[in-house]
Amino acid sequence: MGGINPAGRTSGHQAFRRTVLDALPTDQKRHTLESLAALMRLAIHTEQGWQNDQGEPIEAPTETLFERVLNHTLIRRNEDPHFLAPGMPASRQAEMALDTPLHFTLRRRQLPEQLPANWEVSDTEDARHVKVSVPAGVFNALLPDAQTPKVVAAAQLPTGFDPASLYRSVHHPRGLSMAIFAASDCLGASGLEWERLRERLDPDKIAVYAGNSIGQLDEAGWGGLMKSLVSGNRATSKQMPLGYAQMPADFLNAYVLGSVGSTGAALGACASFLYNLRLGLQDIREGRARVVMVGTADAPITPEIIEGFRAMGALADDASLKALDALELLTDADYQRACRPFAQNCGFTMAEASQFVMLMDDTLALETGADILGAVPDVFVNADGFKRSISAPGIGNYITLGKAAALVRDMLGDTALKQRTFVHAHGTSTPKNRTTESHVLHEIARANGIDAWPVVAIKAFIGHSQGSAAGDQLTSALGSFQHDLLPGIPTLDAVASDVHAERLRFFQTPLAFKADASFINAKGFGGNNATGVVLSPSVTERLLEKRHGDQAMQAWRARREDVRARSKAYLAQADRGHYAPRYQFGEAVLEGPELGIDMDRIHIPGYAQPVSLTVDNPFGRLDDEESAS
Repeated sequence: MGGINPAGRTSGHQAFRRTVLDALPTDQKRHTLESLAALMRLAIHTEQGWQNDQGEPIEAPTETLFERVLNHTLIRRNEDPHFLAPGMPASRQAEMALDTPLHFTLRRRQLPEQLPANWEVSDTEDARHVKVSVPAGVFNALLPDAQTPKVVAAAQLPTGFDPASLYRSVHHPRGLSMAIFAASDCLGASGLEWERLRERLDPDKIAVYAGNSIGQLDEAGWGGLMKSLVSGNRATSKQMPLGYAQMPADFLNAYVLGSVGSTGAALGACASFLYNLRLGLQDIREGRARVVMVGTADAPITPEIIEGFRAMGALADDASLKALDALELLTDADYQRACRPFAQNCGFTMAEASQFVMLMDDTLALETGADILGAVPDVFVNADGFKRSISAPGIGNYITLGKAAALVRDMLGDTALKQRTFVHAHGTSTPKNRTTESHVLHEIARANGIDAWPVVAIKAFIGHSQGSAAGDQLTSALGSFQHDLLPGIPTLDAVASDVHAERLRFFQTPLAFKADASFINAKGFGGNNATGVVLSPSVTERLLEKRHGDQAMQAWRARREDVRARSKAYLAQADRGHYAPRYQFGEAVLEGPELGIDMDRIHIPGYAQPVSLTVDNPFGRLDDEESAS
């Protein structure tokens, strides 16, 4: 796994440890804070030792630096310049009554293409400028404005971390820069050498499923394109293609992996990560792929997206937060508590994140010595059926979670389901979610005889990253398996009275818990419901041993040592703030004439194995005479 979210880097469980910080041993806590300080460029470890952000030598990151780490990770006051004083750039329509004619000089190229009927334009001595006269009367204009943000809380990446600065990024939307970093982090942390892995496989057995829920809507993507005409800015040649929601997959294929296998993205609002995970799982089950990179990259903290969600009443805006706590003024501490799943709440907090996981079939994982972090046996998806509001929750989530629970009972047994599983709730912090999702969890718990099902809701820490939210949940679950800790809900001062909590276990502080499996739950807008099952590494190993035998497992453990050593070396560098994202622009480009094409295979230069053209035919066959008729 690899990625980045408001809690930090995914690899090495850095982001997870940020959410259980106070429950960690002292040395792990300090290491986590030091590595976050390096990520945020507050301190960098060089051959000469630690240096601060001014390049001055220090013995080690100080408590003062650690305080900055704590205050500038997770949910906090929005630090994006667009949201700072004097306010968000905007325009206001104005109808001005001119008492006298208006005269002004303008650059010739700035003249409207269609001149207003009552404008008089004349030349000046400077050919590049013209003089414009507007007669007295009504004059319509757009006046530049700066609007005070109505929503100030946001869950941004740790302050100081800029993925675009780590590679040769040229006008890339933020989400795509995040995807480059996240996928590279995943590859580095895996400990596997990508080229050697690629050499042993048919190129068509590698797949990539990655995207997001909204597309790239910042200035470098469709956001800048869509407002180019009304803003007076010129559209660029990159904004249109780079805005597509499946572009994270395209970037991985073209610039990171060099993959020619199956690709694409499934969009399903907040369930998008699980939709892509399901595609990868199905490809491996059906034998279409042996390695799949699955991920998402969402960067929706823009003025327009924030305003859109605020207008539909989904966000925790300043007015609602003040009313919720009877406050006249919101402090930094208040913004850090903006997201309150299953408590009295008023809306979710927008976040940005990119998460990637590498899936393998079990045989290949053993053959390569892959360090197995867990297993995904299935992802279930169901719609809501008829409903009034398209954004309202419905019944589909009862089906997805019910199927997931049934699968775990069948695989691991009734006791494991009841006593050694936990739920990673969608937990958005909206009033509607707290009642509807808690009812789903309660009813499935009741049906399965579960009395106190532990519920994790990490959006309390890292906000709602839209299509990447389930990726945040999945990677957090892997952290729980590693550390035997479940993150609490620190903003849950009291469970709201309308939450169905009878069979659920809510907790504010980290809970010691050894789990066999976790349920990754998503209740997306539009009826995009999904629940994924992820099994712990220990359970996965027991299942593998049952299937492959002790001898194969012993051989895998021996091969795993080298893989773990390479992973450890990567993580040591990353924890010191040294990153080298994999970005291979313009390298080994092929266009067609270089291929060696036979009837049953295609040889691709640079790929050790050919692409097999042998395909399954489940439809039967006509002989030549039948075909001719």
